[in-house]
Amino acid sequence: MTLRKIAALALAAAALVAPQAALAGDCTGYVTGIRPVSSYNHAAGNGFLAVRSGPGTGYQQIGELYLGDEISVWARSGNWYQVQCMTGRCQTPLWGQANPNGWVYGRYLSIGGVCP
Repeated sequence: MTLRKIAALALAAAALVAPQAALAGDCTGYVTGIRPVSSYNHAAGNGFLAVRSGPGTGYQQIGELYLGDEISVWARSGNWYQVQCMTGRCQTPLWGQANPNGWVYGRYLSIGGVCP
């Protein structure tokens, strides 16, 4: 066997055992650690998790998630995660978009799977 064939076989074998990169949406989870929607007060920030246009509190709030909502994670920036509601698995919002896609603070998520 030539050195070139051995190198090609080694690269092919390495590709088979190399960990797969996380794909967007492979990571799912739930909103946790916030007050229930029964304590909702938009002005006080109670009973919801703010969905923002970017990863940080300085970005505009574009929607809300509620305790128990199921989300799909698409990206991460520090402690912030870009998420979207799983279709039909989020409560009807009291404020904002019906299916928010934006950034939330990760402390209030319980996530699993192959995460970014």
